[in-house]
Amino acid sequence: MTDVKTSAFKARRAKNTLEKVMNGIFFICGAASILCVAAIAAYMIVSGLPAIREIGLFDFLFGTEWAPTAADPKFGILPMILTSITGTLGAVLIGTPLGLFTAVFICYLAPKKVRTILTAAVELLAGIPSVIYGLVGITVISPMVANVFDLPSGATLFTAILVLSVMILPTIVSVTVTSLRAVPPEYSDGSLALGATDVTTIFKMNVPAAKSGIITGIVLGVGRAIGETMAIIMVSGNVVNMPNLFKSVRFLTTGIVSEMSYASGLHRQALFSVGLILFIFIIVINLVLTGILKKGAKQ
Repeated sequence: MTDVKTSAFKARRAKNTLEKVMNGIFFICGAASILCVAAIAAYMIVSGLPAIREIGLFDFLFGTEWAPTAADPKFGILPMILTSITGTLGAVLIGTPLGLFTAVFICYLAPKKVRTILTAAVELLAGIPSVIYGLVGITVISPMVANVFDLPSGATLFTAILVLSVMILPTIVSVTVTSLRAVPPEYSDGSLALGATDVTTIFKMNVPAAKSGIITGIVLGVGRAIGETMAIIMVSGNVVNMPNLFKSVRFLTTGIVSEMSYASGLHRQALFSVGLILFIFIIVINLVLTGILKKGAKQ
């Protein structure tokens, strides 16, 4: 009897020790993640503020001319800011309903074989490198846009929006499918028992029940859209213009990539300032959408 108690005590002590070790590992990992974000934020602030102080915050944010290598340099990034906002919103407006309807079809309406094919296709889209999207955009979508709208070049904001909307689809679809599958089946059973149709049950019961997860997918899609670089630099034309659907434009991300290799002095510092503005945009967007998510969860 004593041996049994001793064995049980040792097993319980070993289990408690293991839990303490795992809790310590999880704490270290969480603290490391926070420190990484803090380090990135500090680096961006230290690197980006000097140029903003020298150029002037108003001239930097609201200037409409970007000519860093001219005799009289200009560092206005308003066209790039508005282009990034417009491109991201356009991609979300196209990608969100398409992703939602695709997820609903996969979860509730598609036959088993079709569901398997669609799921594999979504996973494949998620694994395709962004440069491949850019190649497809520049060889297929860009000429198509030029032909349809009779443009001299298809490298436009509209083309960039189309490419971005496809790129954010895997994120939105995957997260939405997971959220819809997490809805308790009792919800659907109760709705159908009350006489609702399948479509009504899906869009009046299941989709609202999975709203928090769907919004999370949209947040992740926004982050993917606003931070994309390689594909966009290939299809947008990379010219600093005010946003126009059928003109070449430059996003904040592409502005950094296209000039960082040869920039120096104030020009290089200004590119770090552009990165700081982009970093702040992403934080603000995440905070706003997270606030909406929490508000919806409380309701």
